[in-house]
Amino acid sequence: MRQKILITGGAGFIGYHLARYLLGTTTAKIVLVDNLFRGRMDGALKELLKNHRVTFLNLDLTDARAYLRLGSGYDHVYHLAAVNGTGIFYDMPHEVMRINTATVLYFLEWFRKKNSCGKILFTSSNEAYAGGLSSFGQLPIPTPENVPLVIADTYNPRWTYAGTKALGELFMIHCAQMYKFRGVIVRPHNFYGPRAGYNHVIPELSLRIAARVEPFPIYGATDTRSFCYIDDAVRAMVLLMESTKTDGLPIETVHIGVNEETPIRDLAEKLFEVAGWKPKKLQIHDAPQGSVARRLGDVQKIKNLVGWVGEVSLHEGLKRTYEWYAEHPDTAMKGEKIKVFV
Repeated sequence: MRQKILITGGAGFIGYHLARYLLGTTTAKIVLVDNLFRGRMDGALKELLKNHRVTFLNLDLTDARAYLRLGSGYDHVYHLAAVNGTGIFYDMPHEVMRINTATVLYFLEWFRKKNSCGKILFTSSNEAYAGGLSSFGQLPIPTPENVPLVIADTYNPRWTYAGTKALGELFMIHCAQMYKFRGVIVRPHNFYGPRAGYNHVIPELSLRIAARVEPFPIYGATDTRSFCYIDDAVRAMVLLMESTKTDGLPIETVHIGVNEETPIRDLAEKLFEVAGWKPKKLQIHDAPQGSVARRLGDVQKIKNLVGWVGEVSLHEGLKRTYEWYAEHPDTAMKGEKIKVFV
């Protein structure tokens, strides 16, 4: 019998690439849900929706009435919907809290009542434990999944997102335990690739390079991140959902990322190399308030569970990503944009 798969946040970066991957590797019918607050009904998504196996529902998942239209009978449910983007954390932190929390509450209530025979994946974030390093200066690097979750500063709006993701993990773990449903929590580590929006470090660096901005600003040059290409990331998500090793209770929390720590300045240099251009002068600035100095997840657990490792090299992934952004500049993005968020 053909599988039926639901993806919330289906018009977003991860949701779009996940749907493409599933169309290419399964015969499943796919339902995408999005209210287009962050996701875009662009040419790429319109092309995806031409496939007869894909259905799109424009729904606001903070509205309890929307769940009447979701139906049931989904084998796998990927709950990706959330307000993300560091700029948004600062511009509308109250909405980040409201939207992300209400969505988790209503969605898990729908799942346990209407789709509990299926399996659910919840995307958390590595932001959920980022406060440990800034607060105590002793977060293990690479960082395992079982470190304490810390909100470093409740007055800093950046932590609203991390707070909702930590709360979402708590809801997932204890609802699954109480109602005996299958699921897995993943913490993405800096997924990147084409169509990832315009307010993250790689897109913004790519657009500045394409615009030949001089002098060239780099924010948080010594901060480090591990960057996982989107094709590898969605493959990991599907493997975790298909594996019986993630069917037990309590549900697993698993990092998806690569074991390669890259300083932001080195990332910029790699993009200069990919683009075949280098600025005459760099302007090095402090990282935005609340940005952590190092971030590298321990990815041994996912390797042990499903044998996954990232396959796309950083050079190749940056090449594909830069070429896409050079061909798809956003009209709202200007070379003089102030910050690069990491």
